[in-house]
Amino acid sequence: MCRSPSPLLDPVAVSEDLAPLPSLKQAGSATIDFDGQLDRPLKYHEDVRTGCGGQTWPAGLVLAKHMLRYRRREIQDATILELGAGGGLVGLAVALGCSNTAKGSLLLTDQDEMLGLMQHNIQLNDVGSRATALVLNWGEPLPAVVVQRRPNVILAAECVYFEPAFPLLMQTLKHLLALNDGAVVYFCFKKRRRADLQFIKMARKAFIVEEIPDQDRPVFARQQLFLFSLRSKTKTTGG
Repeated sequence: MCRSPSPLLDPVAVSEDLAPLPSLKQAGSATIDFDGQLDRPLKYHEDVRTGCGGQTWPAGLVLAKHMLRYRRREIQDATILELGAGGGLVGLAVALGCSNTAKGSLLLTDQDEMLGLMQHNIQLNDVGSRATALVLNWGEPLPAVVVQRRPNVILAAECVYFEPAFPLLMQTLKHLLALNDGAVVYFCFKKRRRADLQFIKMARKAFIVEEIPDQDRPVFARQQLFLFSLRSKTKTTGG
């Protein structure tokens, strides 16, 4: 295995052991500091009784660590939305490590089955004053609070896993970038089947898609983890 200049993600290392889908875990809580990136560790409750989104996945760990290591200053005053949040790992890590409590705000979104878990993790981390959990079904009109806040940072980890949902996810991304054409999507996923890369081909037709530099890339690239940014073409062309 290629060695990274920094330690592997903790507590779940992105290693060859995580190439298959992780086995479903029992409900429980953990604290995660993303290799010291958080002074105050994230308290994270996992529960798969409402779906596999209720546990920790490699792409979420990679994206959260990237945001904490490289994007703190850039997004400290941002309005942030996490798509397919599950328990809210990435968004809550950012809320603890990057957000300015006076100005920033965080929307954790997923299907209705995940709403209770997102709310529980918001309470665990005492960020209810600036974080809100809500239902956002891909492909449907954006909730009113999303339209009102016009998020300028969108986080999406492990959202590429079910091919029939690709057009729905694309539609939601188009809605979000039409709502705020200056927004940026930070997008991380693990390729588990050949069809997964078709999503990026679709995205390149609609958005400016760029691979994001990260010093841990030699580690996570071996495990077929991809890290991209997506931006509106309209903003760049001035159309």
